[in-house]
Amino acid sequence: MPAFRRTIFAAICLIAFVVILRHSSRSPDVPDARGYRPVQEIFAEEKDAVAEAQRRKSGARGQMPLGATPTAPLRDRLRFQFPYDMKKRFPAFIWQTWKYDPSSSSFADEFRSPEASWTELNPGFQHEVIPDDTQRHLIQYLYGSVPDVFEAYDSLPMAVLKADFFRYLVLLARGGIYSDIDTTALKPAGSWLPEELDRSTIGFIVGIEADPNRPDWHDWYSRRIQFCQWTIVSKPGHPILRDMVAHVTEETLRMKKAGILRMGDMDKTVMEFTGPGAWTDSVFRYFNNPEYFNIKPGDKNITYEDFTEQTTERKVGDVIVFPITSFSPGVGQMGARDIDDPMAFVKHNFDGTI
Repeated sequence: MPAFRRTIFAAICLIAFVVILRHSSRSPDVPDARGYRPVQEIFAEEKDAVAEAQRRKSGARGQMPLGATPTAPLRDRLRFQFPYDMKKRFPAFIWQTWKYDPSSSSFADEFRSPEASWTELNPGFQHEVIPDDTQRHLIQYLYGSVPDVFEAYDSLPMAVLKADFFRYLVLLARGGIYSDIDTTALKPAGSWLPEELDRSTIGFIVGIEADPNRPDWHDWYSRRIQFCQWTIVSKPGHPILRDMVAHVTEETLRMKKAGILRMGDMDKTVMEFTGPGAWTDSVFRYFNNPEYFNIKPGDKNITYEDFTEQTTERKVGDVIVFPITSFSPGVGQMGARDIDDPMAFVKHNFDGTI
């Protein structure tokens, strides 16, 4: 009898161990990133900006905060206009852009099924496809209080640059999901994150686009690990988007002032200006920013090594990083699995052209 009980006890312990292991493996922190713990409260300056905006709206008297003045640094003005509150819900918006509205006869047939997949799988979301002739007016409306941002958008000389910039701008101001028009939703957005994850501790979701573990990777990609920009999920005001909007704005106005903001004359490629190279740098800058993480002297930086060969989601502070399968299933390389994999959420058809 004692032996039988020991056997039962051992079996129970084994089952419990497997359950705990499976649960803990669903969203591990990035391995070996000692000291990278997100500040537990909403970031102090964001809380202050929210409180100040509410105070001013109510008509209370007091000194105008620096971020509200036209001469304040761009990042401070963006922080004031679009404060980040991590504890709020992800807005139920789906943003896409194309040359024409889906109601137009000019809307390409090959995009109708992918576009419809987002509405069909996410019936509770407000799904907007913003046509080219509307994008400028929307950015002017959203960024009327930050005129240099609109000036930068309006000055960009190529449609691909405007398309890149628009996704960062609309997510910073309104939040939600941005996905290119040539993507197909494979699973409802509400199911992308494991149920056990507390959404009030997550403000941003990004996926790996490329993980080229080969000596000549730089001949094909801009970064050893490259983050995807064709599908991004964010709460409004996230610091990664603020940094990216500031980067594009500052570089645009710098080249405009230098008289080189023209096709063939710019000193930055699309990849390094608005595209995946610059985008990946912005994400890593956030991961290694002591303003947002409790980084101790001697702690190692978050680098590509923390994400290579990743197969499930990983959490860095308030950011979830999905593996390459999530937004690039079926590409047949770099470890990406097929579209029927549990971690496959969005399929990029690579059909979009500007």
